[in-house]
Amino acid sequence: MMSKKDLIVLSYLRQNSRETLTKMSRKTSIPISTLFDRLKTHEEGTIKRYTALLDFSQLGYHARAKIALKVKRDERDDIQDFLMKHQNVNSLYKINNGFDFMVEGIFKHIKDAEDFTEKLEERYKIKSKQVYYIIDDIKREDFLSHPELIDVV
Repeated sequence: MMSKKDLIVLSYLRQNSRETLTKMSRKTSIPISTLFDRLKTHEEGTIKRYTALLDFSQLGYHARAKIALKVKRDERDDIQDFLMKHQNVNSLYKINNGFDFMVEGIFKHIKDAEDFTEKLEERYKIKSKQVYYIIDDIKREDFLSHPELIDVV
């Protein structure tokens, strides 16, 4: 089990990963050297990578979709490989409840998303698919990003 101080440090990191250790030290009352050591320790396991959350519409990508796919068992590996390499796939998940994959796709227009799903259906035997277009982010990447709520977790 992780200590409360570690959770608080990770929470501040989730809130703003670019915050300096000096500012984080002031907020947490943990010495800078200790913060540095704790973060280094977590970089080898808990912290998978540092990244930026982008507003894709600012880059001209106005359509986002979550696509649930049920595929033939013997094509799962091929479809997974195709999806892993496709430039429009932002995230790919293996899921359950009658489906095999959940694909998060980022597209310039809804037509591009429709072309993507048509290409999938032409290339592979898709048993079932459900497409959900994301209208707006209401809450995103917020879990464990409020240090004041650590006792509640």
